[in-house]
Amino acid sequence: MVIDALPPEPPVAPLPVPEWDMTLGLINATVQLDQNIGEGRRKVGTGFLLNAPRPDGTPRILLVTAQHVFRVMPNTVARIGWRTAEADGNWRYTPSDLTIRTEDGTPVWTQHPEQDVAVMEVTVPEAFARAAIPVGWLADTDTLDRWRMGPGDELFALGYPHGLSSNRAGFPILRSGRISSWPLTPIQHFPTFLLDFNVSSGNSGGPVFWVPAATRRPGVPVPNNPFIAGILIKEVVGNGEGIELGVVAHAQYVRETIALLDATVQSAPQP
Repeated sequence: MVIDALPPEPPVAPLPVPEWDMTLGLINATVQLDQNIGEGRRKVGTGFLLNAPRPDGTPRILLVTAQHVFRVMPNTVARIGWRTAEADGNWRYTPSDLTIRTEDGTPVWTQHPEQDVAVMEVTVPEAFARAAIPVGWLADTDTLDRWRMGPGDELFALGYPHGLSSNRAGFPILRSGRISSWPLTPIQHFPTFLLDFNVSSGNSGGPVFWVPAATRRPGVPVPNNPFIAGILIKEVVGNGEGIELGVVAHAQYVRETIALLDATVQSAPQP
């Protein structure tokens, strides 16, 4: 199902981002998700956009987030936080409605059967279609082993802690932390890993990624391209308090959720 989430007016195209600069690329592809639940309260999460063509090769943009971000939003319509560039260099925050359930309460997202991962197809402004990260940047089951990723290696994360953004235009906040658990693989035995950074509500669903600017342990190989290592799904809590550790689900589970979406669409009866 394609969900129409177009803003009220077409955006002006942002300045192009160099292909190698995945940090800026992911900043442009990351969006705030929120829903007003009354009495001045709202539920907030983070999502990011993937350029993931359908099996037949036709274009498709997917929104990726943690499944619980949608689950805790009780209403059928949430908001997705587009940003519009203006000719004078200013940016405006231009959110629009995003239907996440049908009227009978059926989710329109596809969720992983075991992990806190959700994807849904969305129609996006042209600038965001260009900003969507190629699905090939998702790590697979072998990526972390191939590059000997381990405790002490730095990764970056994007999100909206407590619903805050880096500015009034609605860009996400960049954080960094070091991998703080071992072992990381095989993922069927270790489906998540820990990242040492201060996690807050609103960070859930954001991408966790490696780029050349990240610090690595001495003597290990340097990856030949940036990659999305996973998706932030929750904060570690001890004795009722956060202990500044994030739980990251491996990006392979995003790949598997996309495959489940494709299988569901292919098996659906044709009109």
